[in-house]
Parts: sequence; C-alpha cells; structure tokens
Amino acid sequence: MRNIVKEFKDFIMRGNVIDLAVAVVVGAAFTQVVNSFAKDVLMQVVGIFTGKPNFTKLSLTVHGSDIHYGSFLTALVNFVIVALAMFVVIKAINAMQHLRSREEVEEAALTEVELLTQIRDALQAERG
Repeated sequence: MRNIVKEFKDFIMRGNVIDLAVAVVVGAAFTQVVNSFAKDVLMQVVGIFTGKPNFTKLSLTVHGSDIHYGSFLTALVNFVIVALAMFVVIKAINAMQHLRSREEVEEAALTEVELLTQIRDALQAERG
C-alpha cells in the first residue's frame, strides 16, 4: 500500500502534471472571460446592426418540426471568437518565447567570451 501511495505522490509531483492542472484552470477562466466578451460585448454590437443581440431564438419550421439554427449560429460565433482569442494569445506567447531564447543565446555567447577572456588572463598571469 505504501508503494502505491509513493508512486501516486511521485506522479502528482511530476512537473508535467502540475503544469497541466494549472493550464486547465487558467484555460477554464480564460474561456469564461472570452465567452463573456462574446456574449456581453460583441453580440450586443451585432444586435445593434441586426436588431437581435443573440441568435438563439431564430428557428425554421419545416413540416411541423422546429429547426433551431439560431442556437447553432450563436455557438459558432462564440467558438470563432474563442478560437481567435486563443490564436492571439498563443501567437504572443510564441513571440515572447522566441525573444527569450534569443536573449539566452546572447547571454550564452557573452558567457563564453567572458570565460575565454578569463582563461587568457590566467594564462598571461602564469607566464609573466
């Protein structure tokens, strides 16, 4: 039993699991913000032009069957907005990571130069 508890603890404490948990929580919060933006801001702007801030009541009746295509349109608009927001965020994160990796390369190059300078100075001190 202790072995299972230890394995479970090791599994939970692994960095990837914690990172994934944080990503899920942040992703859920981000989705709520974007959905609110879509529903409370953008769809209201759409309502200015179409007269309806929400498409959920749009329907079509064919042979006594109601087809509620408005709910689908609203969900589709929300999906496009969430996808666009995620694209922008990921694009920004990739740009920041690219800048950070460039800085790390520059720091590494400076470190190599400094190390070589120190070796040169040490060799010169030994000789003279």
